[in-house]
Amino acid sequence: MARYRDSSCRLCRRENLKLFLKGDRCYGDKCAFERRAYAPGQHGQRRGGKLSDYSQQLREKQKVKRIYGILEKQFKGYYYRAERQKGITGTNLLLLLESRLDNVVYKMGFAASRTQARQLIRHNHFLVNQKKVNIPSYQVKVGDVVEAKEKSREVSQIIEAMETVVRRGVPGWMEVEKEAFKGMMKGLPNREDLTMPIQEQLIVELYSK
Repeated sequence: MARYRDSSCRLCRRENLKLFLKGDRCYGDKCAFERRAYAPGQHGQRRGGKLSDYSQQLREKQKVKRIYGILEKQFKGYYYRAERQKGITGTNLLLLLESRLDNVVYKMGFAASRTQARQLIRHNHFLVNQKKVNIPSYQVKVGDVVEAKEKSREVSQIIEAMETVVRRGVPGWMEVEKEAFKGMMKGLPNREDLTMPIQEQLIVELYSK
């Protein structure tokens, strides 16, 4: 499976937005976006000017893909799935992405970043409703219980992430029992609960052409 292997910090700089892709590093003085808040590349500091409508739509799509760590083919699949569902397509798209197991593990505080969450899931550290799930894109449903396996509760990455989750906080649509290394998805978030500056309507306009 294809994966992005270049520097994560370049993505934040390219989108001119801190995407929190590297866990604790993003909150400290070593954050590359804070130190070099301009686009990467030889001409990054000279870039500017007004973007065309298409450029704005493309940048919005790229930003959302990078936030959730997925590539084009999979993202397009999520879009067409959201389009077939009842309701607003853009909101459906974000809810599908928020319900991914890697995002849920990250939001519950069991991993410092979505990238780390994917690695931990692939290495069989988590259960969903008492069953082993090692697919990061698994869709968590309302009422599902996600927990670290008993033998995995001593894994340093999980322990360190849970100690620092206070910086992010746990979303209101999730319930976490820190001592038991488990959490439950109580419901789906409302659109206003998703605080990242995303204009999903631009993505809908892009794919509707």
